[in-house]
Amino acid sequence: MNDMFQSSSYSAVAADAYSLLHKQLDALLDGEPDMVANLANASALLNQFLEEVNWVGFYLTKGDELVLGPFQGMPACVRIAFGKGVCGTAASDQQTIRVPDVHQFPGHIACDAASRSEIVIPIVKDGVTIGVLDIDSPSLDRFSEEDELYLKQFVDILIKHL
Repeated sequence: MNDMFQSSSYSAVAADAYSLLHKQLDALLDGEPDMVANLANASALLNQFLEEVNWVGFYLTKGDELVLGPFQGMPACVRIAFGKGVCGTAASDQQTIRVPDVHQFPGHIACDAASRSEIVIPIVKDGVTIGVLDIDSPSLDRFSEEDELYLKQFVDILIKHL
């Protein structure tokens, strides 16, 4: 197991690792116009890169709800209303939400009972929420402020290709 993802004090190593991840994503998506293909590859890349995660994927905006998109992990909830759960709240507020313990989040929607912590980054293009990146972990407090920063940058690169 890669020790750099065991601690929240891994700044220099994490910066280098995430920088490589960002370059890989940019190269992987370069020239491919299909959104589903790009989201599928992005979820696979993140799933391979991140330690201690059990679900990595996307929900896409359809009307006033999020609908399951490409992902890696166990079967998941198919539809989530805007404003409901972590994903729906992040989508409606257009704000990243990091949840150290999902059981403490009011209205959490449990798609996988093994999930203990979660981070959701909204995908906003031209002021419109087009979806969210959702990552779950079986470990409590898995996602640091540093993870949040670099995962937002990951989404920014993704948006450039959508």
